[in-house]
Amino acid sequence: MVLCPVRPPRRTRTSNEATGATRSSAFMFPYFIMLIFCGIPLFFMELSFGQFASQGCLGVWRISPMFKGVGYGMMVVSTYIGIYYNVVICIAFYYFFSSMTPVLPWAYCSNPWNSPDCAGVLDASNITNGSRPPALPGNLSHALNHTLQRTSPSEEYWRLYVLKLSDDIGNFGEVRLPLLGCLGVSWVVVFLCLIRGVKSSGKVVYFTATFPYVVLTILFIRGVTLEGAFMGIMYYLTPQWDKILEAKVWGDAASQIFYSLGCAWGGLITMASYNKFHNNCYRDSVIISITNCATSVYAGFVIFSILGFMANHLGVDVSRVADHGPGLAFVAYPEALTLLPISPLWSLLFFFMLILLGLGTQFCLLETLVTAIVDEVGNEWILQKKTYVTLGVAVAGFLLGIPLTSQAGIYWLLLMDNYAASFSLVVISCIMCVSIMYIYGHHNYFQDIQMMLGFPPPLFFQICWRFVSPAIIFFILIFTVIQYQPITYNHYQYPGWAVAIGFLMALSSVICIPLYALYQLCRTDGDTLLQRLKNATKPSRDWGPALLEHRTGRYALTIPPSPEDGLEVQPLHPDKAQIPTVGSNGSSRLQDSRI
Repeated sequence: MVLCPVRPPRRTRTSNEATGATRSSAFMFPYFIMLIFCGIPLFFMELSFGQFASQGCLGVWRISPMFKGVGYGMMVVSTYIGIYYNVVICIAFYYFFSSMTPVLPWAYCSNPWNSPDCAGVLDASNITNGSRPPALPGNLSHALNHTLQRTSPSEEYWRLYVLKLSDDIGNFGEVRLPLLGCLGVSWVVVFLCLIRGVKSSGKVVYFTATFPYVVLTILFIRGVTLEGAFMGIMYYLTPQWDKILEAKVWGDAASQIFYSLGCAWGGLITMASYNKFHNNCYRDSVIISITNCATSVYAGFVIFSILGFMANHLGVDVSRVADHGPGLAFVAYPEALTLLPISPLWSLLFFFMLILLGLGTQFCLLETLVTAIVDEVGNEWILQKKTYVTLGVAVAGFLLGIPLTSQAGIYWLLLMDNYAASFSLVVISCIMCVSIMYIYGHHNYFQDIQMMLGFPPPLFFQICWRFVSPAIIFFILIFTVIQYQPITYNHYQYPGWAVAIGFLMALSSVICIPLYALYQLCRTDGDTLLQRLKNATKPSRDWGPALLEHRTGRYALTIPPSPEDGLEVQPLHPDKAQIPTVGSNGSSRLQDSRI
């Protein structure tokens, strides 16, 4: 299949995609439960859904037109994520460029932006070209890290120099021009890699999806050889069973799985629509899901080995240096890198890895939106002008991302991350699962998969799709609402109006589902409401495989379609009909049929 850039980010995913499982075992246990009973089954469902119809996240809902709002909800989620995700990439670009110095700018407290409270872990008198200064004396280290006034140079570099953080989410201040420039670079790179659709992005993703493993392995080897690394790894693996019963832990695990595997974004459906019809997407889904989550766990060893070294260097517990979200990617880990010999080199490798991981995901997000627009319009003109659609989406994303580069940008970024693309993902997946299994009918869908793959879905997946996955998602959603806590950033409490905006962003994707259902009911023929409901939920006459050669069995056309019989088959996108697609076995095959 065309490589789908699914990545292992974590809860507060925005800042560090490479650290999906960088939590304690209290998180890892629910994480693997969610992977087995929700992640892999839903991943397979979305791949098979898109591959069978060869349509994006909107076109596939010919299966049950009343639920097309699910596709629009996916587009809204992808739009939100695409806006703020590239801001994260632009910050990684900024740190990457800032690492091209003999001494990292966040290593010491001798900079103009540092406050009197700054206390670094390095001795400023021992600055050498890449050599590691001696550790601080134990009593001084203890004093620096146990005083309430201590702030690290990496934290002040992040807060006072990179962001110039304002005191309130409503105080935008000035646009940070260096970040704005890096945001422009990010969008230009994304557009150039997608300028020819999957023809170009499919080749680029081979690099962006594989090279981070090289960097992870280099950082892993370096990390486990450091003094104190074992202490960090044990902290990573030690269970905290007292937190297992917390709904937030399970909710975080669910969000992590959905975000990590790309479920409910529309990206899996979109990328699978470019597959060859008989591609073994079942095998792909199992291999990709397990590999993806194993990478998250592997990244946890990389991160915590370095944090263990830092904790040992400071003489404190690992929990004192471990952080999450932006604090892990742009504060804690960069500070740990300053303790390594030739620290700029390790910093360059780390942020280059973040850039590649982020770009891979951004390719998928942008392609999802562009494909949905092109498939929905479906005329010959827009098929030939897809590059202009891609450019228009990229320009819109850049303009909408400008407020996130202001002094209050990080507040809005975290607000979008926590609300716009959080519980709405599980709601969308749950409704998609129910509509396919119970409205379209599980027997029909199992027959579709058997026609496509040559065998029905295994019994485990049938049970998960019909009962287990929707039930788990529903209960997690309920308990998450019960134990809801308002968003905070460090010690900053978000005001009520900001939280209200967050809920509106979350509802904006979910509300598409009932609104479109009402619209479809109003325009569907029928004398009674029940008859309208029945007509609105049954598959369209053009539902099924996109290519005529695959429309066999109950999808076979006994007579050629004509405008009079109401059957309208839209043109298949040239990328799906004419370009070579890479199968799961690595072979290149040509789809040369076209409607």
